[in-house]
Amino acid sequence: MKSAVVLLAGWLALTAYYVYLPLPSTVSESWYLMVLDAFFRLAQQSCNLAHSMGLGHHIRLLNVFIHNLESLTSLPAEHVKITDTTFDGVAVRVYQPFAESQKTLRRSLIYIHGGGWALLSAKSGYYNNLCMVMADSLDAVIVSIDYRLLPDFHFPTQYDDVLQATKHFLLPDVLAQYSVDPTRIAISGDSAGGNLAAAVCQEISQEDNMTNRFKLQALIYPVLQSFDFNTPSYQQNKLSPILTRFLMVEYWVEYFNGNYDFVQPMLMNNHTSLDVSKASSVRDRLDWTFLLPSRFRKNYQPITHTTGKAEIIQNIPALLDVRAGPLLADKAVLRLLPKTYIMTCEIDVLRDDGLMYAKRLEKAGVEVTIDHFEDCFHGCMLFTVWPINFSSGFHTRDHYIKWLNENL
Repeated sequence: MKSAVVLLAGWLALTAYYVYLPLPSTVSESWYLMVLDAFFRLAQQSCNLAHSMGLGHHIRLLNVFIHNLESLTSLPAEHVKITDTTFDGVAVRVYQPFAESQKTLRRSLIYIHGGGWALLSAKSGYYNNLCMVMADSLDAVIVSIDYRLLPDFHFPTQYDDVLQATKHFLLPDVLAQYSVDPTRIAISGDSAGGNLAAAVCQEISQEDNMTNRFKLQALIYPVLQSFDFNTPSYQQNKLSPILTRFLMVEYWVEYFNGNYDFVQPMLMNNHTSLDVSKASSVRDRLDWTFLLPSRFRKNYQPITHTTGKAEIIQNIPALLDVRAGPLLADKAVLRLLPKTYIMTCEIDVLRDDGLMYAKRLEKAGVEVTIDHFEDCFHGCMLFTVWPINFSSGFHTRDHYIKWLNENL
């Protein structure tokens, strides 16, 4: 009996050590977030172990795990018609509000899901629920693009899929088919989906032969650059819940089908050291000492090495491709972009990506709304359905939908 008590006490101590994560005092439901983060870390580590044992690719295994979890989250489509179809060969899911006597054209939003270009889907429970709520709340047609995923497809496949489906939807006859007002269309996405939304919005804004363009873009804690992994938010939140700095760099390397041996040197910015000549032309576009307000810079210092590993850029030139890193875009491109909403969270390695993009857009003359949440974490806007529901999820989602309703 005594030994059983000792073993139980030891197990509880180890569990508490694994689960506990230092979080800012501003975070609400902090223990709930710690448990969720521990759950995801355990799933990731289990999938990595299975991968090393030859049981399958860790991303595919993690996706199976997440899809099984998501089976608990789907809500019935009570006020929305859902149609699965293809736009120019790309799978999409279209949400249309039910209406017996619609006499006017509806506004519309193209939504691109996140998940590190690797996880979840347009049909998954989290995004299905979000798009149903948006279609109903905004009385809008929502197009959710189901782009192809890692590890089977790498950059630029995901970008090409989203661009191809978007161009198809913007055709006048397609908009007419869905009764969409061509002057009231937005593009949006979260995390890696925000990356794709920003990149595609830049491309659409530059093309001369486009009949219809976006009225708005709305980016939710977007990932916008792979140049600097030591911005203040990357340094401050390197072990933050849901998305750590190491995990984000891993997803970038996988996105570019690169060598995992590059992850560690990239964590220290050795891929963009001063001796990497290809990086010099865009370095000033990511100067966070200028682009970030002092309250976000705090006492952090830039990490820029004199010498590094030029072979990383040589092997992965896409690290400097603006289609992958929209923050690298020239000012002449940025000034063409529509009115923009950017959501950032304090407890997120990607916070500064969004803030720097907002500053660069403002300097280019674009009207920008920055919605920053001190008590929120990466991915929170999705977590609004049991068994994973946070008050921060409802709070951020309500702000996002309110802005769309007022501006689209």
